[in-house]
Amino acid sequence: MNNNLRNYMMRSTYMLTAIITFIVQTAFSQQVIVNDGVKIRLNQIGFYPKASKTGIILNSKSNAFYIQALDKKNVFTGKLKKSIKPGLNGDFTDVADFTSFNVPGKYQLYVPGSGYSYPFEIKRSVHHNVAAAAIKAYYFMRASIPLKERYAGKWSRAEGHPDSNVLIHPSAASDKRLAGTSISSPGGWYDAGDYNKYIVNSGISTSTLLSLYEDFPAYMKTVKLNIPESGNKIPDVLNEVLWNLRWMLTMQDPNDGGVYNKLTNAAFDKMEMPDKGTEPRYVVQKGTAATLDFAAVMAQASRIFRKFPKELPGLADSCLLQANKAWEWAVKNPAVIYNQDAMNKKFEPKITTGGYGDGNFSDEFIWAASELFISTQKPEFLKAVNLLPDTNMPIPTWSQVRLLGYYALIKNNNLSGANAPKELPELKKRLLALADNLINGAGETAYQTVMTKSARHFGWGSNSEAANEGVVLIQAYKLSNNKQYLDFALANLDYILGRNGSGYSYITGYGSKTPMHPHHRPSVADGIADPIPGLLVGGPNPGMQDKIRVPSLVPDEAYIDDDRAYAANEIAINWNAPFAYLANAIEALQDQLKTSK
Repeated sequence: MNNNLRNYMMRSTYMLTAIITFIVQTAFSQQVIVNDGVKIRLNQIGFYPKASKTGIILNSKSNAFYIQALDKKNVFTGKLKKSIKPGLNGDFTDVADFTSFNVPGKYQLYVPGSGYSYPFEIKRSVHHNVAAAAIKAYYFMRASIPLKERYAGKWSRAEGHPDSNVLIHPSAASDKRLAGTSISSPGGWYDAGDYNKYIVNSGISTSTLLSLYEDFPAYMKTVKLNIPESGNKIPDVLNEVLWNLRWMLTMQDPNDGGVYNKLTNAAFDKMEMPDKGTEPRYVVQKGTAATLDFAAVMAQASRIFRKFPKELPGLADSCLLQANKAWEWAVKNPAVIYNQDAMNKKFEPKITTGGYGDGNFSDEFIWAASELFISTQKPEFLKAVNLLPDTNMPIPTWSQVRLLGYYALIKNNNLSGANAPKELPELKKRLLALADNLINGAGETAYQTVMTKSARHFGWGSNSEAANEGVVLIQAYKLSNNKQYLDFALANLDYILGRNGSGYSYITGYGSKTPMHPHHRPSVADGIADPIPGLLVGGPNPGMQDKIRVPSLVPDEAYIDDDRAYAANEIAINWNAPFAYLANAIEALQDQLKTSK
């Protein structure tokens, strides 16, 4: 994704030590991850009283399982059932279904011969804390502001990258903004393990958090994050979005409406705290993808922030105005590809940070047109695109945003007459067909989840795939009220939080076995043992693009908790966003989950 082998090579200050200890560390990682003594996999946070509750047992020789209070007293007994299909490692699992046990409390699952699970809770709002932490994580990713102890606790730090004097890179120069002149572009979120800021990845991330509020406004008003803006009569999720949205507005060239691809160093920073990074910063080449992503986000933001005219006077109008300008630029420049290698052959300094290059903009045009149509009610936006170019319904990623447009059209379907898109019935049909395809056979898998149906799900950022599948199912549930979709969305949340091949809860700081060494510069450099909490790591990825050996090549086991392993253990704003959506949506919908058997 955004960090590559060049990033690894930069860490020369401890390369010698890493080489010497590589074999020992790899062997230790194999032992910890594969043979950690815990053969029971379940959501390490817990379960809602009336919702489904599932544990997965590896290599069991027992027929029975027990739910025990922490004093080892049995409170529930059940029979194990063999999974219908084997896991990706070829082994069948045993399934402990204790849905009918609904007494609030703290428990462990015990299987004779297999031992105990990690402890978990049964209670209402059981995911409230981790759901809120996934949004609060963005506060820890803020650029251009000190993180004070009052809000950041032991992870407080000095301001990094004020970005008040950002240079125009030669690739971004125009007759009105000459190369080497400067602009001010403060704020925004650091993108991932690095300290750069990228419009393309900010687009899907910001929109997903905006959608979380748009889809669940009543619930999101109750989520308090303890950030500097808390208490200002704007929901905290929107307060956090504003930090990045206002930065995004600075990335548009006011002279023509085009949007720069990113704000970046020429090369990645060292593994150091953000205030130590003092290399020159640049805005780099405008591109069609960045400009359309910007247009979509600003159009969506305009209708959401229009509900806060006193608190944010004029912001909604400004967002919509800039969205229109960006759209106009993209229509005039429909195929400006951000090709970093080609750019570096023409301009100095060479830029070697994340590219987020994309060569097909049909999905960005669909997304931007959909958001602008909804916010302006002008049908010419949809008439300018082919809304259904093929029969595909691809899970969203930074490079494939078509479904974000479809989600927007489906949930804002209060249009009638000539303004109603003729494709809307087909869009609804296709969304439900996608959801049906996701859940079909998911209950037969070794881990009883959509995520573990196919090895194809396990590439770079696989955990975001699990989260985005959950978002699809939430959207399908909201459209159809079919509780099967909601139940399998919850199952993918269970997957992320421990019901998986590695046995990790993949959110830093939440669960009994969590990542302690994410590829994330502040978490590595701050001298604090615990990483910044609430961050979703990339997850199992047998590709090993970083050359760090994972303990198993079985796709859903190919994870290592090593800060060098950016292919499996980096964090990223576009990965946290769908997890934040999924966890908070499940909290908002908890009373609509399956009732006890």
